[in-house]
Amino acid sequence: MIDLLIPAIFSCIVAFVVVFVMIPPLIKILEKRNFAVKDMNKKEDVMVVRPGGPAIIAGIIASEIALYAFLQMNEILAILITTTAAFLIGYVDDRKVMGGWFKPVALAIAAIPIIALGTYDSNLAFPLFGTVQIPALYLALIIFMIPITGNTINSIDVLNGVASGFMVIASFSLSICLFIVQNYEIAIVSLPLGFVSLAFYKYHKIPSRIFPGDSGALTLGAMYGAIAIVGGVEIIAAVALLPAVINSFLFLSSVKRVVEHRQIKGKPVDHTEDFRLKATNDKKAPVTLVRLILAGGPMSEKQVGFAIFKLAIFSGVLAVITAFMMGVSL
Repeated sequence: MIDLLIPAIFSCIVAFVVVFVMIPPLIKILEKRNFAVKDMNKKEDVMVVRPGGPAIIAGIIASEIALYAFLQMNEILAILITTTAAFLIGYVDDRKVMGGWFKPVALAIAAIPIIALGTYDSNLAFPLFGTVQIPALYLALIIFMIPITGNTINSIDVLNGVASGFMVIASFSLSICLFIVQNYEIAIVSLPLGFVSLAFYKYHKIPSRIFPGDSGALTLGAMYGAIAIVGGVEIIAAVALLPAVINSFLFLSSVKRVVEHRQIKGKPVDHTEDFRLKATNDKKAPVTLVRLILAGGPMSEKQVGFAIFKLAIFSGVLAVITAFMMGVSL
């Protein structure tokens, strides 16, 4: 455990510094190229540049390569290749709106390195009940999990700072859980994800100076899913991600088909005269977590964001409890 301390500290510093330092020049480059979109939740005509994905993937690549230099683990390579593939998929979608099935299918293919490198355990661990051996079925789980976690984070990226702030909470919760189940090496590998998200949150929080875009959100979500698989903590990871999972479920169950969110015409959220957020009365609009939060009445964007963070913290605590229960069953 002690011998992992230096690689852990070094990789976390690299992850945070690379993103933190890279964002300002990236913002200038995106401004010059006019890669900006209107912030729909601001009363003024505010334009925000996107995507921030290049800075996010740069921090992840730099930190994980640094870790690989210390640990020489195939698990790091599998996570890195899958995450980089997710970034490229998201970047394509940032530049050109693809069909609804593009990201799920492409992200499923991005999961193949995890299988090819054999960096998984086909025994699915449950709290208290122990492990279940599902060799063939587990391969399908890997193929499905990366698209689910990638698109789940992408779907919750609807307000300033929410996607990055949510990932700070979820990823650090996952790291703590990995330490609890004594998977120390993967816990160290997972730490840079939290620090990358934290550095990006500095520029993404209200008022946002940059949006992650599909390339950023898919990168964060895919890495989270890859860590969960490689670390053998799929159930724990799902618990920590619960608010975002519920948001995706609500969206899909109301839309009843896989569709690119930018192609949805009905808006789940509307604005009051003072430009606070309120739930829409449009019955055709999809149901989302934000819409449910606003069911009690109008709120400011910051209030809604904090409500989501509170749910994320609650889910993170549940994940930690689940990890302790998992430790009892192992």
